[in-house]
Amino acid sequence: MRFKIDENLPVEVADLLRHAGHDALTVWDQHLQGGDDKDISAVCQAEKRAIVTLDVGFADIRTYCPDQFSGLIVLRLKQQDKLHVLAVVNRVLPLFSTETLDHHLWIVDEERIRIRS
Repeated sequence: MRFKIDENLPVEVADLLRHAGHDALTVWDQHLQGGDDKDISAVCQAEKRAIVTLDVGFADIRTYCPDQFSGLIVLRLKQQDKLHVLAVVNRVLPLFSTETLDHHLWIVDEERIRIRS
């Protein structure tokens, strides 16, 4: 799978995904940091990459309709320190082989994952 890691996440998220065999780039890799969400989402669409972010704005399906994306993963975490974020991403990794991400919105919190199409 192909992922874009938003600037509000540790760059190590991309390392975790790469280590699991995925193609992952960060917003920093492409010098898109500070960019508008619409611009970043357009790049994700053009590159056919799922975005991974803490930005809850990407959970607004009226603005970011899941069927127009290769996937939207919004982390809604109470605790957002690096170790906690990496632990949650590690917990989600195995699901990429069993659940559909393409054209879906995943809202991930500490307790559950909600998937919307």
